[in-house]
Amino acid sequence: MTSPDDVRNAHAMNRRAFVGVVAAGAATTLLAGHAAVAAPAPKARNVVLVHGLFADGSCWSEVIARLQKAGLNATAVQNPLTTLPEAVASAERVLARQDGPTVLVGHSFSGMIVSEAGMHPNVSALVYVAARAPDAGEDYTALAKTYPTPPASAGIVFDGDEGRLSEAAFLRDFAGDLPEAKAKVLYAVQQPFQKALLAGKTTQAAWRSKPSFYAVSTEDRTINPDLERFMAKRMGAKTIEVKASHLALISHPDEIAKLILEAAGQG
Repeated sequence: MTSPDDVRNAHAMNRRAFVGVVAAGAATTLLAGHAAVAAPAPKARNVVLVHGLFADGSCWSEVIARLQKAGLNATAVQNPLTTLPEAVASAERVLARQDGPTVLVGHSFSGMIVSEAGMHPNVSALVYVAARAPDAGEDYTALAKTYPTPPASAGIVFDGDEGRLSEAAFLRDFAGDLPEAKAKVLYAVQQPFQKALLAGKTTQAAWRSKPSFYAVSTEDRTINPDLERFMAKRMGAKTIEVKASHLALISHPDEIAKLILEAAGQG
């Protein structure tokens, strides 16, 4: 026969068990909320790289050579620089062709594309190289204005709705740590962008759910380095700092390739 004391003890044990389950569930929820930061990046053999303003897909050539040497399949997207939805669609088409987990990498403006297209199921990790990293629906221009304006902004010139960077600004503020002859070649092949592109806002922030990595360019005169640090910290990204101009992917390809390899689970 069960005594009243036995009943009370059983109830107490049940309450403790219930509290333990609730606590464990809460802890699991908290950990899940930070899974993108804490969990190691899954293995990936594919890398898709997206360029930003004042450039084309060839700006990734030095990094691509290193990724290929490491056995990765790398593809550079030819970003149309027309509107954000069209730019995102161009990246999504390339992502859809990949045969498994893929690291999505963006430089400069294309961080907007990475934040949006990074939701694609093939994307296993994100890498931002001196890149914009907006939250969903965030006004990036307003965010940038909370930091001192970088010098390159004054060098943007428009022919109607088509924008580009002047040669002086390109050499000094965009590619400042490259040999002048090399910087002039890059200036010659810069791809103009449409003014409508700058009005786009992301609707999603893939960095909230995917492992993220960020390379800050400490000598950047195109995006304020402190803004880069803020965005990297906000997303909980594994962050490195490179003493480089905005074009760290060209002036410091070893460091950038190493970060991408880490995002691919090979670091």
